[in-house]
Amino acid sequence: MMNHRRVNSDYHSPDRKIGWLARLTPGLVFYLKMIRIVAGDSRSAQAGLYTNKRWILGSRRIARALESVGIQINVENIDSFINLPSPCVFAGNHMSVLETFLLPGIIQPHRDITFVVKDKLLTYPVFKDVIGARRPIVVARVNPRLDLEIVLKEGVKRLKESSSVMLFPQPTRDPVFTPAHFNSLGVKLARRAGVPVIPIAIKSNAWGIGRWIKDFGKISPEIPVHIAFGDPITTTGNGRAAQEEIVRFISEKLREWAVGSGE
Repeated sequence: MMNHRRVNSDYHSPDRKIGWLARLTPGLVFYLKMIRIVAGDSRSAQAGLYTNKRWILGSRRIARALESVGIQINVENIDSFINLPSPCVFAGNHMSVLETFLLPGIIQPHRDITFVVKDKLLTYPVFKDVIGARRPIVVARVNPRLDLEIVLKEGVKRLKESSSVMLFPQPTRDPVFTPAHFNSLGVKLARRAGVPVIPIAIKSNAWGIGRWIKDFGKISPEIPVHIAFGDPITTTGNGRAAQEEIVRFISEKLREWAVGSGE
């Protein structure tokens, strides 16, 4: 994934020596590196040079920055989507901002990917240039019916253009997975486009949710990051069985990683 230790279709961060400053203030060290990476990517986007290769490189540099302060990154079953004969819909739980930075470096090298994002992200200084350059599907998360129409229309269009779609079917980021809050938008899009769904279970609370600025929370090197891709799921009938399979996969993985669940 990131030119580090790879076993079959899994990835695990290599052992490395952590500098004294990173051990003392991991958040400060990481965020200084992250801001520098994003600022460089923003300049590339403003110049019209933010290519797929640069997106992958920026994502992997963020991963290395996390590893440089002691965070262990583990990715499972990358092969689940590499050899698919068609694009797909990725549907995962949303725990922190970390996954939005890391997933492009994992998925984009193998297949084009489009993210569904909140419109507010396109107003953030610096970040808006990077996000906008990737042609995201933008929703407001105010009117669920309108969001559904947008995602189905734009999502099908992107899938027909051979671009897979990544979405987080939750109202907001949450360190606890609540199945009732995980809607069936991914299944509905996959059914409409006639493509499979790849579930993704994500444990990313090593990058916490900030109290004042949501994207700048506590960095906790003692908490490992886990990202697991499930096998492709074909949507049939009303999609209920596929939705249950996705939720079951995510719930079981999070229990395996000792993450609690909501009712």
